[in-house]
Amino acid sequence: MIRICGIASVLILAWPAAPALSQDAWPTRTVRLIVPSSPGGGTDTYARLLAQGLTEGLKQQFIVDNRPGASGNIGAEIAARAAPDGYTFLISANPALVINPSLYRNLPYNAERDFTAVARGAISPLVFASHPSVPVKTLPALVGLGRREPGTLPYGSAGAGSTTNLVVKLVEEAAGARFVHVPYKGIGQATTGLLSGETAFMASDIGPVLPHIRSGRVLALAVTERSPLLPGTPTLAEAGYPKIEAYASFSVVAPTGTLPAIVQRLSAEIIKVMKSPAIRERLEGQGFIPVLDTPDAFAASLKKERQMWAEVIRRNNIVAD
Repeated sequence: MIRICGIASVLILAWPAAPALSQDAWPTRTVRLIVPSSPGGGTDTYARLLAQGLTEGLKQQFIVDNRPGASGNIGAEIAARAAPDGYTFLISANPALVINPSLYRNLPYNAERDFTAVARGAISPLVFASHPSVPVKTLPALVGLGRREPGTLPYGSAGAGSTTNLVVKLVEEAAGARFVHVPYKGIGQATTGLLSGETAFMASDIGPVLPHIRSGRVLALAVTERSPLLPGTPTLAEAGYPKIEAYASFSVVAPTGTLPAIVQRLSAEIIKVMKSPAIRERLEGQGFIPVLDTPDAFAASLKKERQMWAEVIRRNNIVAD
């Protein structure tokens, strides 16, 4: 399935280039893709598949440069300060671009001012997964526990203010339930906590928990959007929450000042990669949904998301660790 709208984020950063650099001339040397998270996660997986496709399509090397830390803020700052010459890009998930601006009081970059939208790239639905020890097998039943015994059932997330934290807050608000938040340092640690029974459930992008769902070590309760990888799992709408829309996103942005011709060229090339049968098959096998949008459409989507998550963070008085 291909989604004609978007959510992920890649940033174009660069070393100084001649002012006359044109769309047709670019790229003439290696392009750096900054990923503000560790190797092995969803953003890194997406970035490496994209780098492979862009290298093949543009006949220049695209390399992934992992700069993890501070919920994506370290890598985003490096990207924001890079020269806008088209040779450095930021590939980021939701937090650095649309959540952290409301979560941190003193960000070292301005997500709206310092970056130019290039392409959404891909999104991944979120799945609510529970430990087998939890005495319920559906999301409505889980929410029922959260209403009858508020503040007793622990859930894990990738960190305070992460998408995996905020989507549970949306369910709590809609259902009048309350759970105990256990923030981890990344989705990998949160998954380990769920597998060990330290937490009762979690929301996650599909890739990290899919093998454990298939092995029966955790149970899939609901997904935010229908996924062919979990065909028997009800959506949030089917579980009674049609107004909640959330997903992990993996996007491409460029430092502000990057030539519009390069932004348009890269956007077009990313769409070509997303349409490639070989790349698309590998992406969809990890739970990603390729997104085909324009830079303008992506920019409008980012603005809408910032506003939405800012309201959720404000209502729930969420602060960064």
